Amino acid sequence: MSGDEGRPGLRERKKQETRIALSWAAIKLVAERGLENVRVEDIAAAAGVAPRTFNNYFSSKGEAIAARHLDRARLIAQELRRRPVSEPLWEAITSAVITQLAMGADYDDRRPDQQWQTGIRLMIGEPSLQGEMLKASAVAEEELAAAIAERTGTDIAHDLYPRLVAGAAGAAIRVAMDQWLRADPPVPVRPLVENALGLLAAGLPEPRSS
Repeated sequence: MSGDEGRPGLRERKKQETRIALSWAAIKLVAERGLENVRVEDIAAAAGVAPRTFNNYFSSKGEAIAARHLDRARLIAQELRRRPVSEPLWEAITSAVITQLAMGADYDDRRPDQQWQTGIRLMIGEPSLQGEMLKASAVAEEELAAAIAERTGTDIAHDLYPRLVAGAAGAAIRVAMDQWLRADPPVPVRPLVENALGLLAAGLPEPRSS
């Protein structure tokens, strides 16, 4: 068996690199200039490709910005499939989420991925981008539900369980992210996500009054 089995080929890696470069360029330029002041041509130039190349990957600026959110979320499902089958479900989900949130971030030193943070702020704060974020979240949640169904031996088409777990996990991540973005002074995102998913795993026990 080849050690490269299952890995994308050079062509696919190049395509993925171009997709990522276009998405980061869109996030950076829109953060600097505002959505209405950035053209597709500007994004393509910043990524070092022709404008028609942009159109091969994305149908709009909003889709390009949401792509980083979607890619990270999709990788959570892929990572879940790689977790040991003996690992309890919520532990596996938490590990999968943390692994993908750590892409380009240094949590211990409290230096989160600023580009990704900027992208999330854009999607939350710009009304015209919120629809793209919702679409990306729906696709990612469906893929996570499929991975959960495979892991638990349930049927995504007929059983409530995989979709409920995926929806609850997605909600926990969104709440943790919102708290992370609002925190003043800034806090690392990892403990917030771990805490949110841990509360779900524990059945959302009612907080004890002090």
